Formats: sequence, structure tokens, C-alpha cells
Amino acid sequence: MTLLYLVRHGETDWNRQRRIQGSTDIPLNDTGRAQAARTGALLARREWDGILASPLSRAYETAQIIADRVGLETPAAFDEVVERAYGDAEGLSARQLARRFPPGVAVPGRESRESVAARVLPALLRLAEGHHGKRFIVATHGGVIRTVLNAVAPGVAGHRGVPISNGSIHSFRLNDGALELVAFDDPIDDASVEPGAADLTQQNAMERREPDLR
Repeated sequence: MTLLYLVRHGETDWNRQRRIQGSTDIPLNDTGRAQAARTGALLARREWDGILASPLSRAYETAQIIADRVGLETPAAFDEVVERAYGDAEGLSARQLARRFPPGVAVPGRESRESVAARVLPALLRLAEGHHGKRFIVATHGGVIRTVLNAVAPGVAGHRGVPISNGSIHSFRLNDGALELVAFDDPIDDASVEPGAADLTQQNAMERREPDLR
């Protein structure tokens, strides 16, 4: 059975400032590096066959820190799990977003959830199908993880409205040619979500506009 553990990257300054990041390449801050180290220590309780990461620096550095903790080589770049693009909304706070793009006004350049799913899900399936019986860590982004959850576990209420916090871990397995959710906030992750850790939807005002998809 192939297992994929999706990890949200650590905190950045834009996360802390509640600015929409999307495809903008914002690095980890010191808190984010500490979160990645803490997640790596939890993941070190298990054996791993590889680690991959979105090429954006906040995810890739998260993967590098985790790889050091779990004894893996340099992470492989995994372009398909890059964060959802939010177009002209990137860099804006919730107040700025509401002023420039009030509800009902399209944001130029924003990637649809359907487009995110179309690039992410087949890539994760290829990874799982090409490595039967292996375990992989994938460092990625909150928007990507939420899209995967919505696609593979739409009837599972346990993740709806629950934070996808920086450094959190979510496990999936390959079953009969499809991905299925093993655990939202995997049990290995019981101690990983710190009190007061910021949720994706707290940080990203665009996500709050899609409550039916959370």
C-alpha cells in the first residue's frame, strides 16, 4: 500500500500578516522553520522512502528541514503541487481584497479549484502508482491540501471547517487506483498543531469566499 503524507509548509511573514500568497514566492520566517523542524521530529518516528516539495521556497525549505530530521536526501522538486495562483489578489490583505475585488467581482489571474485539482490529483496518483508499497512525504500548500481533501473525501465531514495549519500533516493512501484519506491531522500529528496556529482560511481571504469548499 502506497502512503502519501501531505505537509503544509511552515509560517511566512505574509501568513502572519494575513496577506494572500498564492504563487508569490515568500520564504519561511523563523517561526516557520521551527514549525518545520517540529513536524520533522514527528515524522522521524516512521520510515520513509522519499520526500518531494513544491518548488516555492516556503515549501521547499520546509521539505529540506524535514529531510534532515528523518534522514532523507535532498527533496525532489514536484512542480504540480505548487500553490494555487490567486492572480491580482496576491499580496493583498482581507481589507484590500474587499476594496479592490468585492464579492461577485472576478479576480484576474485566479486559478480555479477545478484547475488545481486537474494538475495536482493526477500527479499524486502517478507518484503513488509508480511506487507501490512506499511511503512519501510531500511538502506543499494549504490550498493544494484543501483541494485534495475536497476531491477524495467530499463526504467526510471531519475536515470541513477544520484548520489546515502551518506544519500540519495529512495522510492518504492508494486504494484500487484512487487516493483515499487516511487521516486529516494524522495521528502522528497529534502534537503538531500548536495552540493558536493560523488556519489557511484565516490567512487567506480568498479561501473564506468559498465556505462550501472548506
